[in-house]
Amino acid sequence: MLVPSRARAFAPSSVLTLPSFLIPAFQNCAPAPAARRQFSASTSRPSKLGRTPISIPPGVELTIGEPYILKDFTTYKQTPRRTVTVTGPLGKLDLNVPPFLQLDHDKEARRLTLTIEDNQQKQQKEMWGTTWAYIQRYIIGVSEGHTAVLRLVGIGYRATVDKRPKLEQYPGQDFVCLRLGFSHPIDLGVPEGVTASTPQPTRILLEGINREKVMQFAAEIRRWRVPEPYKGKGIFVNNETIKLKQKKIK
Repeated sequence: MLVPSRARAFAPSSVLTLPSFLIPAFQNCAPAPAARRQFSASTSRPSKLGRTPISIPPGVELTIGEPYILKDFTTYKQTPRRTVTVTGPLGKLDLNVPPFLQLDHDKEARRLTLTIEDNQQKQQKEMWGTTWAYIQRYIIGVSEGHTAVLRLVGIGYRATVDKRPKLEQYPGQDFVCLRLGFSHPIDLGVPEGVTASTPQPTRILLEGINREKVMQFAAEIRRWRVPEPYKGKGIFVNNETIKLKQKKIK
């Protein structure tokens, strides 16, 4: 028979206590709520280009059309759009503007200001500066025009502008004929709205009011001889340069 004191010592206890050195340290402190950390603490700022007023030079007229619905036949979505028409001495260009862009045209001061509805949405902020750049390029295009100069660097590289009546896609189309070391010449049709000329056998001058068309055609010509870094040969657009590499000697 056990002694009462010993019986109380071996009796099961309802509360189990452990020494403090056996309790993990993270259980002593209550877990703090996880704070959500933002990627950037800086406040959103408006576009530097978008908030800059666009000055309209004399001889250039800007017309803002009425809103209309643009239907996409692939996704069957209907998107509201507006058309901005820029007219100048060299021609006319049209630009479709998203509905969230607001255009304030001051005819007396000949100034155009662009604003957006929500400064927190990423798409609106992106299209704010993009639309500003398009309108600015259109104004320069219809008043002064855009140019691109291509340099042909290589032995025997030549270019001419000729007619190809059998290959014309529209009446009076010119063709840029390239001789770039292939077994046959390369004939590239000049797109409508772009003018091509060769002031020198190794120079091609492209002119037009739409900068996108001019640079796209320049890229198509450059694709036939991309500048290579060992001999420095190829077709260079405007002020394009390339850093030469040393040949690998075994």
